[in-house]
Amino acid sequence: MVTPAINAAALPAETDVLLVGAGVMSATLGTLLQMLSPGLRVTVVESLGEAAAESSDAWNNAGTGHAALCELNYTPEQADGSIAIDRAVKINEQFLQSRQFWAELANQGSLDPDQFIHSTPHMSFVAGGDAVAFLRRRFAAMQASPLFASMRYSEDPAQLRDWIPLMMRDRSAAEPVAATRSDEGTDLDFGALTRLLLARIAAHGGATYFRHKLVDLNQLPDRRWYTLVRNLETGTQTRVTARFVFLGAGGGALPLLQKSGIPEGRGYGGFPVSGQWLRCTNRDVIEEHAAKVYGKPALGAPPMSVPHLDTRMIQDKRELLFGPFAGFSTKFLKNGSFADLPRSIGAGNLVSMLGAGATNVPLTRYLIGQVMQSQGDRVAALREFVPTARGEDWRLEIAGQRVQIIKGDPKRGGKLEFGTEIIRSTDCSLAALLGASPGASTAVSIMLDLVAKGLSVVHADASRLRQIVSTYGVPVHKDPALAARVLTETSRSLQLK
Repeated sequence: MVTPAINAAALPAETDVLLVGAGVMSATLGTLLQMLSPGLRVTVVESLGEAAAESSDAWNNAGTGHAALCELNYTPEQADGSIAIDRAVKINEQFLQSRQFWAELANQGSLDPDQFIHSTPHMSFVAGGDAVAFLRRRFAAMQASPLFASMRYSEDPAQLRDWIPLMMRDRSAAEPVAATRSDEGTDLDFGALTRLLLARIAAHGGATYFRHKLVDLNQLPDRRWYTLVRNLETGTQTRVTARFVFLGAGGGALPLLQKSGIPEGRGYGGFPVSGQWLRCTNRDVIEEHAAKVYGKPALGAPPMSVPHLDTRMIQDKRELLFGPFAGFSTKFLKNGSFADLPRSIGAGNLVSMLGAGATNVPLTRYLIGQVMQSQGDRVAALREFVPTARGEDWRLEIAGQRVQIIKGDPKRGGKLEFGTEIIRSTDCSLAALLGASPGASTAVSIMLDLVAKGLSVVHADASRLRQIVSTYGVPVHKDPALAARVLTETSRSLQLK
């Protein structure tokens, strides 16, 4: 595994691009900017001692490679019983852009696919008559799009025993079950991917400074940013002037956005939701399951809490997780402070925060219930997926911290949103990324859109971006031949089945 070394050199007094946070978002943007303008000076600062230690770490996220092949929350049921697939189509096209970007870097020799991406079937599984009827309708709706043409559906217990033997063992024959399966699914180690991208940035003249924290920033009359960066090892502080600043520090981006003072950031707040996994410790059980299987979310559950039995490849070793279980902490980062949430509330977002709190009582109740769960409760939830699960084969692991977006709303004062959003200054000199899932899987699409809208350091229209990602801005779902070609070509470059 390529690991970026801690940079012992002094921070530069000036840089073109200052990326805050050494996660997959910053690494993706830095790589893209270097590809578009090789002479750009790219500087990354990270408060922790290693890259991708927060939400990008393999143990802190689902690693699904979200392509909407199995996540039922991306295909909601309408009042008339029909299934809306618009969001699933959009997310799948975004993930195809990620595959093309990584494939291009692999073709250049910058990425070793075996270190971060592996073929892993994506499945949806439901039990009970109503749920089976829903999945049947969902499958029919998705088959109308060429993006999901290879998806298979079955209600046959024998077929399901072949696909997911661990989940079907000792399951009641009286209960109807159904599943869909997509063999083009992938498992992503976003931590490994981040380290590979940062290594490429370094090889092309950039630098990453660990144990360095951005503590203040102010804009100069010439639109550059005058930032203050503290060395957490020595306590010394350095002034760095940057033409463009990207706040990609996960939950830590919101406080920095507020410090920037840009009017576009006014009214934004954050609601932190923590996550937990049950991690299997029995190698025999781990080896028996080889898929990512998503179920239906509980009523009132946030999108990040959709239950799934998740095969992972982490550090060249197969792992098995179940969850995630939600929790609540006032920290904005896993390695953050319990004062993060109260410190983020001020005159600029108080109305938004109060409005969102008043309209999300069910979510609050759900989180309280999750926090109160015992290990026995979690194993009972696991047994809905694995009837033979034994508590002694699973231990609790703390996952990453997610900060969901709260923004102003003229009717309710504020609203809570799930997803990701870029807040960008009008002069294109600063951008901040807020939000969570599908996050890392769509990082490439998010950064392509950011660049297309204009940055102070580079200008690239859609035609220029299509030289890197050929389907950028192209409705792939309307062209079956194009969809098939992109899958085939990227599978070859990324060494996927």
